[in-house]
Amino acid sequence: MKEFKWEVLQHPPYSPHLAPSDFHLFRSLQNNLNGKNFGSVEAIKNYLQTFFAEKPRSFYEKGIYELVKRWQTVVENGGDYIID
Repeated sequence: MKEFKWEVLQHPPYSPHLAPSDFHLFRSLQNNLNGKNFGSVEAIKNYLQTFFAEKPRSFYEKGIYELVKRWQTVVENGGDYIID
């Protein structure tokens, strides 16, 4: 991120309402996996590869840009957990 001259903000080591992967990527994956069953580890790997490959670039970009808004909300709420 420093290579792109983006400011790197500090946050707790695990904070699900601030981690890009948790609030955007994995929430989407969790919603998509609801009710699905897999017969093998290979089936899971194939499903995940397809899931991530089919997401358009805009999906990933949106996640990063929305993170800035979430961080601002946390700061404005004194660090309180965000429920959405």
